Amino acid sequence: LYRGAWPQLLSMWIGESERGVREVFRKARQAAPCIIFFDEIDALVAQRGAPGDNQATERIVSQLLVEMDGLVELKGVVVLAATNRPDRIDAALLRPGRFDLVVEMPVPDFTARVQMLNIHTARMRLADNIDFEELAGRINGFVGADIEGLCRRAGLAAVRSRLGSNATELVVERVHFETALEELALPIEGLAKR
Repeated sequence: LYRGAWPQLLSMWIGESERGVREVFRKARQAAPCIIFFDEIDALVAQRGAPGDNQATERIVSQLLVEMDGLVELKGVVVLAATNRPDRIDAALLRPGRFDLVVEMPVPDFTARVQMLNIHTARMRLADNIDFEELAGRINGFVGADIEGLCRRAGLAAVRSRLGSNATELVVERVHFETALEELALPIEGLAKR
């Protein structure tokens, strides 16, 4: 199955981007049943006629529409896409028969944040002074990537604090999470609006 990133579809040469899109769908039809997944699709299929729009983007949108509507049926092929900016996607792609089912992922609630903290620290040795429920209450508005980054930074803070010491065991403590929160230097409320 085709493995590649959307930047590989963007080409300055006329016709190359469209050929790349056709090739992705051709290979998907051959490998059916399969899934074509476009991550950060807003960068590939921006609204036509928008400021900063270029002819390559317009041609890619047109070719993608042709492939999805298809003279050749997409039997056994599911096309999925993800974006943080649905407002930038060309409206034609959101019509029935294309990307007509839009699933918006909400910001994790308190319970989900506690679970994510547990998941992202599962391989860490944690001190007893860490209260994930208290921490989850403080990070309202964090999404999964923010929580993963917080845990990674806490782990790095623990490593930095042990450099040059004789400690044989690395333990992540509450102070390391406090350090990680300070390093993020992001407003805690409303992070998902970025």
